[in-house]
Amino acid sequence: MSHGKNYSIGEFSEKTGTSIWTLHYYDEIGLLRAEKYPSSGHRIYSDQDVLTLQKIICLKFLGYSLDEIGVLINKSSFDLSLNETLLMQKKTMEEQKENLETALRAIGRIMTLLEDEGEVDSAILMSLINNLQTEKEQRLLLRQHMPKEVVDQLFDKPEEELVALDKEFINLCKKVKRLMGKPVHDPEVQELVFIHIKSSLDFVGEDAMREFSGLEMTKAEELENKFPSPFSKEEEEWQQVME
Repeated sequence: MSHGKNYSIGEFSEKTGTSIWTLHYYDEIGLLRAEKYPSSGHRIYSDQDVLTLQKIICLKFLGYSLDEIGVLINKSSFDLSLNETLLMQKKTMEEQKENLETALRAIGRIMTLLEDEGEVDSAILMSLINNLQTEKEQRLLLRQHMPKEVVDQLFDKPEEELVALDKEFINLCKKVKRLMGKPVHDPEVQELVFIHIKSSLDFVGEDAMREFSGLEMTKAEELENKFPSPFSKEEEEWQQVME
């Protein structure tokens, strides 16, 4: 124990802004061990422990795990060898940032849709969310089969246009679920087929439609299977008959 001021765990918690529960946990895993009063067994901390805790907080801020911090806090100095782990932390945080930005965009889109629609079928809503979540993977997959500029046209649309397309998609899905099972010659079904073709063309665009039409059947099916569907197996089979 150093000869500086000593603190009870409550005093140390208040001084450092770290919860007592966290301090107990750090002590248990050996990350920040407190000395104990021989008579009572109560934890006691020193000014040196304040510095150690500050190291822990700084390294947590940089994204290191507690196991990694347990190694790093024992170093008296750092050199360029730290850059390797810092680069890994940077990459991880950039990915987390990208995921967070994607989630925030999805939340904004879904909130707008719910405000406008009032109520959305859960399967349709989950399909939309899944579609937003996997947009990056969809881009990469499509770029394997068609030009980058054509793929980017599919995704790089103004937010207002994307919301409008989402609404069209919701209305189309509602009609599919309502009309499922009716014969192909039914007037409402014929209207649905027309709307479906128009909506697909509006969303995909003529350039992408030409690219899709030129794909081999197996590749087209592979791409279709990668995109989330809000329909049941029966609804999917009924739509295939309509086509």
